[in-house]
Amino acid sequence: MPERFEVALPDGVRLNVEATGPTDAPVTAILLHGWTLDGRAWHRQVDALTSAPAGGAVRVVTYDARGHGRSSCMALPTATLAQLGDDLATVLDAVAPSGPVVLVGHSMGGMTIMEYAHRHPTHFAARTAGLVFVSTTAEGHTHTVYGLSPRIARLIRLAETTGAGVLARCGSWRAPRALLNALQPSIRWMLFGDRCEPADIRLVTSAVARAALRSIGGFRASFGTQHRLDTLAALAHLPAAALVGDRDRLTPPPCAESIAAALPATELTVCPGAGHMLMLERPDVVNAALTGVLRRVLAELPPRIGGTTPAGAGA
Repeated sequence: MPERFEVALPDGVRLNVEATGPTDAPVTAILLHGWTLDGRAWHRQVDALTSAPAGGAVRVVTYDARGHGRSSCMALPTATLAQLGDDLATVLDAVAPSGPVVLVGHSMGGMTIMEYAHRHPTHFAARTAGLVFVSTTAEGHTHTVYGLSPRIARLIRLAETTGAGVLARCGSWRAPRALLNALQPSIRWMLFGDRCEPADIRLVTSAVARAALRSIGGFRASFGTQHRLDTLAALAHLPAAALVGDRDRLTPPPCAESIAAALPATELTVCPGAGHMLMLERPDVVNAALTGVLRRVLAELPPRIGGTTPAGAGA
């Protein structure tokens, strides 16, 4: 069973954290979820890593970002990617104060990792041993056209940003579950590709229902303006992977391609028929990429006292 606890941030926000695996594991994997989601989005990756024969070589940590899931809401000015990057630095110090970490980010989570690297380069360099980017971007909304014509995409973006501004002023309220159930066809179209399990739609709808309207609306502005390809270019020495679905309407393949171009050693995977929720739609592919990076990180560690670190651990 996962260990559940809270991490208190300097501004009083409390983050819900879940950790599985021994505290003295040689590597810690931190899994960061996307916008309006929560840590449960990674349940298939957590299960795969912790059920592996050598799963004890990895400690797996997920947490709900501020204003999401079971974490508390926050002041509107802190609903930014910059703040999420600062939060990640605090979480790392609290849950993995020593040893290498592999950072795994989906959508907003990937952008959080980039912001952490940009704002805390010394801290990042001292701790981070590997990266996995899932359905994310380093170029704001440069490539986001929702699978539609550019003209229609501009209209949708205008409506989306206007609506986000309204939601941002709604405080810690949450969307009524009945409304979200009615919107499930739209959620399915926006987030998933050719195939979608009913349980996955229910999980996503449940996560959106937990997100404060302030977070749903407040974070949107910084998503569109973040550009961190230069930051990524300085991380080319790290083992890394980037994955995307070819039906992703929010972060389409050019987003992952530009990340891979900035990190030349990155393994790029494009999943046919998949949408934005790769961890749920193609868990085996995501698990393989994650364990591949973990293998490389574990293989590069020095021998541990009392024995050597198994190169295949976490597979």
